[in-house]
Amino acid sequence: MKIAIFGTGSWALALGQVLTDNGHSVMLHGRDPLQIKTINEEHRNPKYFGNDFFFSPQILATADIQETLNDAHYVVLAVPSNALRGVLEQIHDLITPKMVLVNTAKGFDVQTKKRLSCLIRDFFPQRKHPGVVSLIGPSFAEEVIIRKLTLITSTSKSKKMAHEVAHLFSNEYFRVYAQQDEVGAEIGSAMKNVIALASGIIDGLGYGNNARAALITRGLAEVVKFGTYFGGKRKTFQGLTGLGDLSLTCNSLHSRNFRAGIEIGKEDSSQNFLKTHANTVEGILATLIIHTLAEEHRLELPIVNAVYEVLYHEGKPSEMVKRLMARPLKGE
Repeated sequence: MKIAIFGTGSWALALGQVLTDNGHSVMLHGRDPLQIKTINEEHRNPKYFGNDFFFSPQILATADIQETLNDAHYVVLAVPSNALRGVLEQIHDLITPKMVLVNTAKGFDVQTKKRLSCLIRDFFPQRKHPGVVSLIGPSFAEEVIIRKLTLITSTSKSKKMAHEVAHLFSNEYFRVYAQQDEVGAEIGSAMKNVIALASGIIDGLGYGNNARAALITRGLAEVVKFGTYFGGKRKTFQGLTGLGDLSLTCNSLHSRNFRAGIEIGKEDSSQNFLKTHANTVEGILATLIIHTLAEEHRLELPIVNAVYEVLYHEGKPSEMVKRLMARPLKGE
């Protein structure tokens, strides 16, 4: 079976390899002519995996959208959350109701503040709705590409489609659980990036493991409060897209959000990082959107609020920690 993947980054390539290991052919869509040439002729992408890593010759790339989508039943959207709207605009007229769109981004749409599966559905009239599935959970491309054991979820309102996508990707090193709580799964996977920024800040300021454990625990409480308010199921936040995603992202240098937090903490300021850092850090935009929604709905999220002050109002991380520690005592 042919699978179309939009993106030529680390996660697009890692998922492409999973699919070729499962016997499928993969066509990536990219914009960088050099990357496309290197993928097709040398089966490498040094920008993400160095010069010495080679992947399957069954993974091909093109800049032609029509060529990417030809004969594809499954269309994987492996781009950052802030790029998803642009991709949907490009492919809108070529998507049919028989296709299944598999989103892998974690975050919200900046224009509407909606979850990404909602954004995708909004692009298509009811009669032309394709299937929509979110493939999300605790995973780093750096480990998947070398076939280290990974467990994630296939989440969709449609039980049938969730199971279809789970079977499409699952193999001996990549296990996918199907579930139907889109709200809980997508909010958990997006919001953990904000908590990961806070975890990195704690590390950068020089606090120890006690502080990080407390931060993650109280961060999970905020994720549950926010997620259940908007309709997510409490048990979802105990699973892979909740506690699993949170614990991975808040503790690993593979996490861009955790690394960003460390830099901000070391400087006790976000200003230099925000001016000079070029990588996509999903938690920065997610912080703005979650903070805005929390204020609109009068939800108290102290950690999210502290990260927001650091990123958007030049708050000093060290002062934010003091404020959090000085909050009135209460029962857990």
